[in-house]
Amino acid sequence: MTDETGGHARIRRFLDEHAPASPCLVIDLETVRDRYRALAGSWPEADLLYAVKANPAPEVVGLLARSGAGFDVASPGEVALCLAEGARPESLSYGNTIKKRADIEYAHSMGVRTFTTDSLQDLENIAAAAPGSSVFCRILLEDTGALTPFRGKFGCSPETAVRLLQRAAELGLRAGGVSFHVGSQQLDPRAWDAGIAEAATVTAKLAAAGTVLDALNIGGGLPGRYTQRTPPLRDYVAAIAESIDRHFGPMGADAGTPRLVLEPGRFIVGDAGLLQTEVVLVADRGPADGRRWVYLDVGRYNGLAEAEGEAITYRIASPDKDGPPGPVILAGPTCDGDDIIYQRNVYHLPTDLGPGDRLHILNAGAYTASYSSVGFNGFPPLPTHCIDHRTDTGLRGSV
Repeated sequence: MTDETGGHARIRRFLDEHAPASPCLVIDLETVRDRYRALAGSWPEADLLYAVKANPAPEVVGLLARSGAGFDVASPGEVALCLAEGARPESLSYGNTIKKRADIEYAHSMGVRTFTTDSLQDLENIAAAAPGSSVFCRILLEDTGALTPFRGKFGCSPETAVRLLQRAAELGLRAGGVSFHVGSQQLDPRAWDAGIAEAATVTAKLAAAGTVLDALNIGGGLPGRYTQRTPPLRDYVAAIAESIDRHFGPMGADAGTPRLVLEPGRFIVGDAGLLQTEVVLVADRGPADGRRWVYLDVGRYNGLAEAEGEAITYRIASPDKDGPPGPVILAGPTCDGDDIIYQRNVYHLPTDLGPGDRLHILNAGAYTASYSSVGFNGFPPLPTHCIDHRTDTGLRGSV
């Protein structure tokens, strides 16, 4: 399986010229630029807050800060990273609803003035530690069919959201708007409709009670390219715009169309990355299954956490061998029985594949290095190298 996009070609040249140790993730910054510009051009009036958790490489954050992006942050560490890379404090939104009061205090002391909540206790902590800040309330959505859903961990009912945003005003905070998330790697452009409808109901109820919300945060969920077919960006833009017009249009001037906020992560960095791995060994376990076991130097704990449940199925290329393909089971290098990458989904790789041969896991820029463990079984975290053909192609790494 091959991919001849410009970003992958540039990454392959870098790998051939510099031969970094395996495994490693390489990010093409020009692809990051292109994806951000595509979103900004499609939603020129929206606030685009990059979800730092998708890939926190300083080079990625710095590039997006210079491009005018805001940032969705979830911890003091992400706040500090964004500010160190030139982001303006007011461009940061603390979107994690699960946070210590000390973390709120730190973010506020650094200039962060927007927070998201979904519970009274957290709201009261924000009021005490970040007085006068703007608050979004996250509502809970039912399973929207995303490949990686949130399973009810975040959000509250619309009725609770009304009470919390009313209480926010009483506590001296500014009720900014409603937020929701349709789950990561969302393949249905219509999946945002239910959340927009709920948000419109909350907004209308608050407007009737005298509290006007001016924004709507529809989260992330825009997909990267894996083995599944994904709709084009224009389909998402059209479906979301139509839904907002339909649900918010009849409200009138006092509670009309809100300012739109998006939190893209995977869409911006996913297709910008290529993960290079080496074959450790190949084992034939007998005729019962008929598949070879191919063990890689990367697995669930040092870069491929999203292979859990085999929901995210990466495209894989073999640059070293091109013999006839045969079915394989792919597994990682650790002494953990769960460190199996793909068994239910059958991949076919060259039958002459052997130890030391490289494999390229394509479109792996999101949730790979950032999910990597600190050293499970003694295997180090996945190193990241960022390349930018506008400056140089030298080895620029961030771990």
